[in-house]
Amino acid sequence: MVFSSNPLSLSLPEPAFESWLRDSGYLEILDHCTASTTTTTTTTTNSDDPSSTTSTTTSITSCILSHIVTLLSLFTLNPFSKLTADDFSDQTPSWTHRFFGFCDSYSFPSSPAQARLRVHENVKRYCRNYATLFIIFFACTLYQMPFALVGLISCLALWDVFKFCADKWGLDHHPVVRQCLVRIAQCVTAVILIYSNVQMAMFCALGISYAGMLFHAAFRKLAPAKQPSRGRSK
Repeated sequence: MVFSSNPLSLSLPEPAFESWLRDSGYLEILDHCTASTTTTTTTTTNSDDPSSTTSTTTSITSCILSHIVTLLSLFTLNPFSKLTADDFSDQTPSWTHRFFGFCDSYSFPSSPAQARLRVHENVKRYCRNYATLFIIFFACTLYQMPFALVGLISCLALWDVFKFCADKWGLDHHPVVRQCLVRIAQCVTAVILIYSNVQMAMFCALGISYAGMLFHAAFRKLAPAKQPSRGRSK
């Protein structure tokens, strides 16, 4: 009888086992193993130290410093480095169970490496959710800044009028005149956008959505990418 190869039954080095987990898509196991290893190391270090006020203070200080270093490391990585156009072609994950999850779906990353792993993978999995949140934040910002909303609508109306006039006057046969009118329309659009503070609304929406995406992706535990389908037993 021939059995399929199972790497879990072999004595593999830790780097090779982590590489197999990455290639096989079991990143949630790798996330759990990283957190467990860090917790075990911290517990062993604390148990070897003598029980005194100084050691307790030093342990608390080192824990706070490690948390600060982990948070600062979030702003040094590029969350879009592994993002591809194919990630936006998949279906949007459910907002309740997959995206937000429950209270036990979140934990503080134990190390910068774990935070980096979570951010890169969660951004790939929930990129459509993050894009939807950006649109919602941008709409809320425009609602709070009605003058910027009027400026944005004016720019859209300007280009619609330009397209209508270009089709009516047949500017496709006059490329020089069309190019001049396009440059003039671009200058007018830039003046309207700057005067109505549309760039400020865009900056606020980008800042809020980027910070929310970064912290959600870092604190969100890696869940299984796909749930195995179970057929009915006959």
